[in-house]
Formats: sequence, C-alpha cells, structure tokens
Amino acid sequence: MIVTASHLHRNYGTGEAEVHALDGVDVAIDERRFVAVMGPSGSGKSTLMHVLAGLDRPTSGTVEIAGTEVTRLDDKKLTELRRDKVGFIFQAFNLLPVLTAEENILLPLSIAGRSPDREWVDRLIDTIGLRDRLSHRPSELSGGQQQRVAVARALASRPAVIFADEPTGNLDSTSSREVLELLRTAVDAFGQTVVMVTHDADAAQIADETIEMADGKIV
Repeated sequence: MIVTASHLHRNYGTGEAEVHALDGVDVAIDERRFVAVMGPSGSGKSTLMHVLAGLDRPTSGTVEIAGTEVTRLDDKKLTELRRDKVGFIFQAFNLLPVLTAEENILLPLSIAGRSPDREWVDRLIDTIGLRDRLSHRPSELSGGQQQRVAVARALASRPAVIFADEPTGNLDSTSSREVLELLRTAVDAFGQTVVMVTHDADAAQIADETIEMADGKIV
C-alpha cells in the first residue's frame, strides 16, 4: 500500500458548533492505482484528501505515505515529505504567472534543489503535447493547457502519489477529457498512483476504483 489511513477523525469548531468532517475513516490505496473520491458537497471528500496529503492534520488517527507516518512529522519534515513524495493538482491550476510553462513544470525540482532528469521531462512534455507552448506564460495558455502543465508539474519529481482536487472543475468537456486521459496515462504508462477528488460521476468512471463519502464516512 502506498497510502494508508486508520481511524481518521477531523473535527472543526467546538461544543454545539462542532463539525465532524471525518468520522473514523480507514483508507488503503495500492500503488499504480487511479482512485476517485466522490460524494456530495460537505461529505468530507476534500478534507480526506487534505489530511491524506499532509496539507491538514487529523484530530486523531494516522496516515502513512510510502511507509512514512505523516501524522508524526514536524512542520519541516512534513514540508520535505510533500516536496519529495507528493504531487498536487488543483482546480485553480496554481501556476506561477511570471514563469513560463516549462519553468512551472520544473518548479518542484528547482525548489528541492534537484537537477531535472531531461529524458523524463522531455517525455512528460511530449505526453502533454505542449512542446510548442513551453515559453508561454500561463496567461497565454487556455485553461486546458494550463491544467496539462499542472499535471506535468505534479509528475516532474516522480512522486509516490499524486492528489488531484477537482482537476477538471474549471474546464470544458473536451479539456476535461484530455486531462483525465493524461492522469490515466500517468497511472498506466508511468506507474503513478493518483487520488482524485471529484463530484463528477463521468470523471470518476476513468478511475480503477471509487471511494464514496457521505457525512464524514466512507459509504
């Protein structure tokens, strides 16, 4: 298992206003799998992803990524783990506007002080089909192209797992399909593990398995 979580609870607020966003959740995700996390708004799916990815700490319970217990790490070690072991794709793309597409793709490696594996990066660029747009800044790219750059950025450091939070939420149907096929390729051709939060049943169909959530529990 590349990601495991046991007895996860995440509470917000206190007293009568307390909300149980996660209510005793157990998760086990195999390597080289594409897992979709679905559920209505407020079901806890985004909270689950943030806790699994080390972006938020659970109130109780444990999370392991690639054999490291995330919940015991201090902030510095947690930052290093996210940098080295985790890739992120967000609904809002989160590209840096002052950097070119290529610079955005290489950003995680730059931050980590690592030299890019040129062969790997070239393969990613060819896979996303944007070689002729590498010198363009995000404002010069369509939404679908920006999200493809974000997918390549998440893959650039060959993380243990990629977390995608509504990656097609801001895209039209054609761009959505392209991004989903790219994530599918990441699993099938590159051996990645992808965990995708989505409210879109059509998007979830491309996954190997689906985790359905409601009221902070897996149903």
